[in-house]
Amino acid sequence: MAELGLGAPRAAAGYLLPAIGYFHRRCTMLRTSRLSGSGVRAIALVAVLAAVTAVLTLVVRIPFAPTRGYFTLADVGVYFAAFAFGPVIGFVVGGLGTGLADILGGYAHFAVWSFLIHGVQGLVAGWLGWRRGMIGLLAGWIVGGVIMVAGYFGIEYFLYGFGPAAAEAVTVNLPQVAIGGVIGVLLVLAVRRAYPGLEQLAQPRTWRER
Repeated sequence: MAELGLGAPRAAAGYLLPAIGYFHRRCTMLRTSRLSGSGVRAIALVAVLAAVTAVLTLVVRIPFAPTRGYFTLADVGVYFAAFAFGPVIGFVVGGLGTGLADILGGYAHFAVWSFLIHGVQGLVAGWLGWRRGMIGLLAGWIVGGVIMVAGYFGIEYFLYGFGPAAAEAVTVNLPQVAIGGVIGVLLVLAVRRAYPGLEQLAQPRTWRER
């Protein structure tokens, strides 16, 4: 288990930024090959970002015993995918990445709920923040965070009762979406400057959200 602190942003950036650079190089290669279709790029994009989100979920895990939940950096991957590539990619990456991490990390009983909750979080965050400025990013962060916190609260209230569910919402899930949102927004802003060609994949000319 990793301790929470300055290492959390560094850990998130350490996994996401190399993945972004790798994907940027792969897309450059695809554009010069016969496989340069949006479908291939979509598969590559989802695979890379879902894997990174799963790793971020597993690298930093602080368990919360009363509900068997845990603090994680999953929201960094969810917000980044949603803000950088749109609501559909945000939904798929958020759902697959966190669901897979739950299965691999011994929390399979939460996998379906994680898929749905983080998937909808990514969908709404992307709808509000994709290709928008700071106001849109903040709106997507806040509304997506409300969906995540409320979603887990509802499930855990049903399973464990009001007290444990409320305690996890305040001490685990609220800090998780706060930290994940800050890192995710900062990474998206950095990527928009450093890799402008990567974000063009989400434009109608080369990318279509359906």
